[in-house]
Amino acid sequence: MAIACAVSVGNLYYCQPLLSDIGASLGVGARQIGYLPMWTQAGTAVGMFAFVPLGDMLPRRSLIVAMSLAIALAASLMALAPGIALVNLAGFAIGLTTIVPHLVLPFAAKLAPAERRGHVVGIVLGGLLIGILLARVVSGYVGDIFGWRTMYWVAAASMVLLAATLRFMLPVDMPDLNLRYRQLVASIWHLARTEPVLREAAITGGMLFGAFSTFWTTLVFFLATPPYHFGARTAGLFGLVGAAGALIAPWAGRLADRRGPAFAVTAAIVTTMASWFLFAVAGTRFWGLIAGVVILDLGVQAGHVANRTRIYALIPEARSRLNTVYMVSYFLGGALGSALGAYAWTRAGWPGVCVAGAVQCGVALGARVHAHAFRIAPVKLIDSPDA
Repeated sequence: MAIACAVSVGNLYYCQPLLSDIGASLGVGARQIGYLPMWTQAGTAVGMFAFVPLGDMLPRRSLIVAMSLAIALAASLMALAPGIALVNLAGFAIGLTTIVPHLVLPFAAKLAPAERRGHVVGIVLGGLLIGILLARVVSGYVGDIFGWRTMYWVAAASMVLLAATLRFMLPVDMPDLNLRYRQLVASIWHLARTEPVLREAAITGGMLFGAFSTFWTTLVFFLATPPYHFGARTAGLFGLVGAAGALIAPWAGRLADRRGPAFAVTAAIVTTMASWFLFAVAGTRFWGLIAGVVILDLGVQAGHVANRTRIYALIPEARSRLNTVYMVSYFLGGALGSALGAYAWTRAGWPGVCVAGAVQCGVALGARVHAHAFRIAPVKLIDSPDA
């Protein structure tokens, strides 16, 4: 399951080290191509809302295999796109279909015993983050040597192979509930209204991922400027540095099991904010940039593991729908962060990017402080058409 998350989620991030190359081949500037990650993450938010709830009403294995094949089609569209409009459309389609990890994660939580759920979720999320970070390394190298379109042909072939593998390796499961799609969507809104822990996790997770996306969207442009003058391959290699943060995933899950996920979320927000302070004061020094990447990825990953552990404990039979509310907010935050990063870079350069990242961390911290000051008992979901 961890490998499936790593291979599939990479499709969302192949574009980031290649933004300059894609823009140059299409004849557009940094401002236009800089919004491609926003379209991809916006598509993921829509896909989360449209498809992930189906995990509570359809066999997950069949759904995962079908969505893997859909990703292959979207990646092929990207490889063939002749202009910026179709590239953005293909990016949206890739985001729309790349929801496989968010079908796999509730599946893993369902199979895990309660006392080890945080640790199991941490392992699978570790695969997810490794896929996010190493995707940049792979795309940086493949794009630099063979061109950015080759990267998307490789992605399409990889997803076809993954679909075939998952068809035979995942266990057969049956849905927990017998609801129609309209009832599932209605119950999602009910969850968002009545579960304060879920709302807080959605805000903090979305803002942390927004800060994460602000950095990775603008990194390739920053590295092309003095004092670095690096290209796509080096930008992709920073994924290896960030992969060190993925090692924290199982530890973060155990910390959430021992000290409580709320404590882990607070620590993660403070850690992520510290990374932006380091980027601001030492980002033009190589050691400062590397240290900041490690701290950023550590904080974001720890917060993500803790938030997922919190929401999966709320209502076991509604994990896919809880995941939908959280991850829609998560990727909307990512889309906002990507757009803020692109805008801040064109307006104020690296200092503006650092301000944008720090502000998003401040919003997350404010939501956490508010939730701590006004603790409200969560309301249990009643699964009915009128819920």
